[in-house]
Amino acid sequence: MPKLPVVKARQLLKTLNKLGFLKYHQVGSHVQLKHADGRRTTIPYHPTQEIRRGTLKAIIDDLNMSIEEFSKALKN
Repeated sequence: MPKLPVVKARQLLKTLNKLGFLKYHQVGSHVQLKHADGRRTTIPYHPTQEIRRGTLKAIIDDLNMSIEEFSKALKN
């Protein structure tokens, strides 16, 4: 299994926006994103802090993507 990339919250939000996820709600530091096909995820948004590995894995699972697919989207 490939390693999870190290991602800061700001970079994660930009990547999710490129993938078609739009912010639809925010409570405190938790941003909720929704895709037109019905997928949803919540990310902790502290712009300069790194997302923890377990949290990132859960977000990738919410996206119905593999780690490889996510890593490619992150690099583009």
